[in-house]
Amino acid sequence: MDIITDGPRLVLSGDFDVRSTWEVRTAIYEHLEGHDHDVVIDLTDVGSIDLTALRVLAVATRNAERLGRHLTLRGCGPAVRRLLHLSHLIRVVEVERVAASA
Repeated sequence: MDIITDGPRLVLSGDFDVRSTWEVRTAIYEHLEGHDHDVVIDLTDVGSIDLTALRVLAVATRNAERLGRHLTLRGCGPAVRRLLHLSHLIRVVEVERVAASA
C-alpha cells in the first residue's frame, strides 16, 4: 500500500486490506490532527479492498465529524461501491458523486 499526501487529499494505491489498515488509519489520523480542513481519501488506484479497510474509513469518517470536518471518499470503483452497499457502510461514509458523462 502506498499513501501519498497531496494537500487535503490522501491518495492510496495498491491493496487496501487487513494488512495495510494500520498504516492507512495512522495516515488518516495524522492528517486530521495536522490540518484544519476536510480530507479526501482517493481510492482510484486501489486494486482491492476488504471489509476491515472499509470499517477503518467508516470510523475515521465519524472521528472527522467529531472534529468538525468531513472525510470524503473519491474514486470508488464498482467493487468498492458494492461492498459499501452490502456492508451498509454506505450510510456512514461520504462518497464523492461522479458527474455523469454526456
